[in-house]
Amino acid sequence: MAALQERIGIIAGAGQFPELVAQGARNDGLGVVMCGFVGHTDPAIEKYADEFEMLHLGALSKLIQYFKKNGVQRVCFAGAINKPKALDVRPDLRAAKVLFKVRSKGDDVLLRGVLDELESEGLQIVQAAELVPNLRGPAGVLTKKKLTDKQRETLAYGIPIGEKVGSMDIGQCIVVREHMVIAVECLEGTDATIKRGAELGGKGCIAIKLLKPNQDERIDLPALGLNTIQNLVDGGYSCLAYYAGKTLFFDREEAIALANEHNIAIVGVDEAFVTSLQ
Repeated sequence: MAALQERIGIIAGAGQFPELVAQGARNDGLGVVMCGFVGHTDPAIEKYADEFEMLHLGALSKLIQYFKKNGVQRVCFAGAINKPKALDVRPDLRAAKVLFKVRSKGDDVLLRGVLDELESEGLQIVQAAELVPNLRGPAGVLTKKKLTDKQRETLAYGIPIGEKVGSMDIGQCIVVREHMVIAVECLEGTDATIKRGAELGGKGCIAIKLLKPNQDERIDLPALGLNTIQNLVDGGYSCLAYYAGKTLFFDREEAIALANEHNIAIVGVDEAFVTSLQ
């Protein structure tokens, strides 16, 4: 008798990531059981799944029951959730208990609370990026435009501040210029932060996108893409820095080409790079 095909559960938000993860799972010989959320997930994503269900955000009991009914043992998170919309969530009893237990409503704390509930039911949480490892942004300068001494000085100033902001579970992105913090990501997301930074700081700003120091890397990795670079172009930015290996970089070739066209430097930051700034 042939062995049953393992099925992986995908908790899908917005964007192309759920589709890419589903394709990566199929390439690995896995079946795909996907769950989306009303108002956050594109229903068209259903065609990439063997089983699909759309739930309301906060329906934690139904989410767990759905995966267990479909024989899922491993689950991953893929795609964005609109944070302002998430403020209107109507939690079921199980989700309400999670909200009651956690000490704050920051992204990391809430996600870890949900993660704990899934694991308590025997569902193993895996990192979605493991199914599409080529999405991880590499280390080093990716563009024709190299870093100037002034940009390196600004990064040496900004990276520790970005890490400090992240350690407080506020956001993943900050905008800096001339040794000043121009904008900090909060509820609005990276794209809006980049736009606000340009409005406040003018041309020549630097965007820094970092993994929060205490962030569980299995969920909610920082993400960049072509739209990010277009926002940098529109705002007259000179540089983008991100954590190498811990940031998802979508449409990388097209994004780098656009950055090259507009003389923007893109750098993947690792420990060696940070050391070189000191």
